Amino acid sequence: MSEQQILFDLRDGVGVVTLNRPEVMNAFGGTMREDLLGLLQRVSTDASVRCILITGAGKAFCAGGDIASMAELQAKNDASPISQRMDLGARIVELIRAMPKPVIAAINGAAAGAGMNMALACDMRLAAESARFSESFVKIGLVPDWGGSYLLTQLVGTAKAMELMMTGDRFDAHEALRLGIVNRVIPDATFRDEAMKFAVTLARGPSMTLAHIKQATYLGATGTIAQSLQFETTSQEQLFLAENAREGMRAFLEKRPPKFS
Repeated sequence: MSEQQILFDLRDGVGVVTLNRPEVMNAFGGTMREDLLGLLQRVSTDASVRCILITGAGKAFCAGGDIASMAELQAKNDASPISQRMDLGARIVELIRAMPKPVIAAINGAAAGAGMNMALACDMRLAAESARFSESFVKIGLVPDWGGSYLLTQLVGTAKAMELMMTGDRFDAHEALRLGIVNRVIPDATFRDEAMKFAVTLARGPSMTLAHIKQATYLGATGTIAQSLQFETTSQEQLFLAENAREGMRAFLEKRPPKFS
């Protein structure tokens, strides 16, 4: 490839991952899936990366799969690459959810199909006012992948998820906020700066504590109250004597901002 399709930049503890095919709205093509998985695997264990921000180059976040390349496979009656592509998407989603650090989707524009579902896999989602969303799979006769049928249902409930997936209708950032799909809607003019500021705030937090909060939140969404209570007890015991808890309490008593490691 003459140009990297996945870019990475580390700033103030934030690993910024940029999908970089703006000419096709950052649709997944070539080795983008493999490259994204490999990059996320590396940064997931890199202590210098304390928070991850995923965004898109240009005016789109990610349009999902490259339909032109899929049409070429259909012309050849060749479905053989589909299983590998599905597996790569599934591994990326599972890695985002499992890694012990916050992952934020900074949705700077259109997020459709697999692009929308990759955003849903992230721990939090920030949307520019110009962002647009669509579970567009039905428009081309396919079903949602990248975990969309699970992730969207968890966020909006069965009836609304069914509607969005069966119609493929496009909706804007403010509707996404109303539905609980995104955390915040930010004006386009300040979007990238404000998204980065939010990510830096998390990167400066107590990293092990954030890892436990992430795990506890997903357990709370799918587990039982007994499991959550047990996890809270175990986590509190593990964190109580750690340096970040000591620093947090010192800072509170000394009436100053904490400096977490």
